[in-house]
Amino acid sequence: MTGSAAAGLALPVTDEALATRLRERMTVIEDALEGHVRSRAGFVTTAASHLMTAGGKRFRPLLVLLAAEAGEHPDSEEVVTAACVVELTHLASLYHDDVMDEAELRRGAVSANARWDNHVAILTGDFLFSKSSELTAELGADAVRIQARTFTRLVEGQILETVQPGPGEDPLAHYLEVVAGKTGSLIATSARYGARFGGATREVEEALTSYGEIVGCAFQLSDDILDIASESGESGKTPGTDLREGVPTLPVLMARASTDPADARLLELLAADLSDDARHAEALGLLRKHPAMDEARAYVVARAQEAKALLTALPAGPVRDALEAFADIVAIRST
Repeated sequence: MTGSAAAGLALPVTDEALATRLRERMTVIEDALEGHVRSRAGFVTTAASHLMTAGGKRFRPLLVLLAAEAGEHPDSEEVVTAACVVELTHLASLYHDDVMDEAELRRGAVSANARWDNHVAILTGDFLFSKSSELTAELGADAVRIQARTFTRLVEGQILETVQPGPGEDPLAHYLEVVAGKTGSLIATSARYGARFGGATREVEEALTSYGEIVGCAFQLSDDILDIASESGESGKTPGTDLREGVPTLPVLMARASTDPADARLLELLAADLSDDARHAEALGLLRKHPAMDEARAYVVARAQEAKALLTALPAGPVRDALEAFADIVAIRST
């Protein structure tokens, strides 16, 4: 076991043999992805390759590979195909996300909509979705059904993010549904595909699917906390970015639920335009000291522990160790 075992991997794999296998398989997947984004039209290839070559952790395909290690034939070609399916789906969603957010940067590079225009970005996302669908068809009818349901949840989550909760609807529950759709669904499918095409038992497949959904959502929610709590540069973005942009996040929604008269000023600020630097700084300071921060942290820790508990379906060993370690990281990074 070495400290460098997980180097280059988006998951904490401390077993050297497992880490080496995963790195080798990820190289195969990178080569395959490069081929899958090619089109007969050079411009389409350039646009479709834009975000892929900008980098990214490749967390989803790596989870496919790791989940496959819980089965009898983790080196199956179907596992590689499934890993490409989830990454192409994820990449496609980023193109559409950037159009909706009017983003100018993605992964440190100019976004597709900024480099070209919204039409190109949208159609490139559609192209990548279609490529992922072609590959899914190679995996059989069950995989097509799983992918279709995942895509439905992704789109529903994206739509729900753009609308306000309805009358009488809990804003926090609405937000958690958005996170589950936009983030949890595809990570759950990544784990399911890996387990299924790696030859794991149905019990292990279901456990890993639930684990993926829960830990994926918890990771996104921990980002919400870091957006408020981190010092400048620590989280990779300016603290309070979501707060400034009026994006509802876990600690903000929990703070908004307060009925304590002492929170009147914070609630007033959270309902206001925080593009002003002074108001933004005041809101950030009040929120950092608010009990909602500890409440949000406790929620994320509980979800991470819930995800870890599901892993008892797997035999003890490096695969289970890596998945447990990732859940621990999700919990620790928010505290």
